[in-house]
Amino acid sequence: MSLSAAVKAKNSTLISLMRLSSFSSATSSTVSLKPSGRLQQTLAASVEVNGKALHSGKLSTVKLLPAIAGAGRYFEFRSRSIPASIEFAQESPLCTTLLKDGLRIRTVEHLLSALEAKGVDNCRIQIESESPDDREVEVPICDGSAKEWVDAIEEAGINVAQNHGGENVEKMVAHVNKPVYVCKNDSFVAVFPDLETRITCGIDFPQVPAIGCQWFSWKPEHDSSFARDIAPSRTFCVYEEVERMREAGLVKGGSLDNAIVCSAEHGWMNPPLRFDNEACRHKILDLIGDLSLVARGGNGGFPVAHIVAFKAGHALHTELARHLTID
Repeated sequence: MSLSAAVKAKNSTLISLMRLSSFSSATSSTVSLKPSGRLQQTLAASVEVNGKALHSGKLSTVKLLPAIAGAGRYFEFRSRSIPASIEFAQESPLCTTLLKDGLRIRTVEHLLSALEAKGVDNCRIQIESESPDDREVEVPICDGSAKEWVDAIEEAGINVAQNHGGENVEKMVAHVNKPVYVCKNDSFVAVFPDLETRITCGIDFPQVPAIGCQWFSWKPEHDSSFARDIAPSRTFCVYEEVERMREAGLVKGGSLDNAIVCSAEHGWMNPPLRFDNEACRHKILDLIGDLSLVARGGNGGFPVAHIVAFKAGHALHTELARHLTID
């Protein structure tokens, strides 16, 4: 049996077992909040990042500022506050979008991934577009990874956050009590109870040999793990699909400077890669950002669990996040 066939058989079996098992739907018993042993944190100073948006091609400016304990992470756009919460997540192609009061903030996943992974639990995120009339704005794509966001956070520094009363607040984190999964065809994201946070991710591009089938498993062993292992991985696309995406009004700001591009015939068009499995690692980056939307009130968003994803994207990520949300 070929490797590709073996992987497909394995995934088919896993999905069948998940469907036959007593996997839970969104219930209050699915997730429990437990003390993390850490205090809620925020930025020590403000920091600003400017750049071009991947899909709109427009320029935007993001300013990250400290926030009080319990505030959580939230955007400010057109004098309105939009929490970085799954409650406001909207399904959109090739990115994660927040929508509230008719205002949209697109491509939030890389920034939120960096904030979640670096432990910035409370953050005021001011964002501005190049046009004063825009009702929609997109977070800058930078180089296609989360590296610039990590660098900005490290430049600002991190402090323990205090509430209005000047008190420290313990950070709570979600622990998964029973398996949960979401799937579509042969794509899935499943979460299993575990004593630590682990992510196992797989992708499969049989039509693009240079990408092919990849698996990568990762856990945050220390504070620098994300910055070293995940943050530098860039968004990727298949060259033969670029024109179709542009016809759909997407990737207007995309270039070889903010994405790694792979041709089915010629392989990677802008090497070298930062990792042999950079594409797979980037999927983990996206997953952390999307599941950070579970966070509320300055508590942790990404759960203590083993998360296994295969051929998943933002739609499945955010669907799982809704199952992990505690009412």
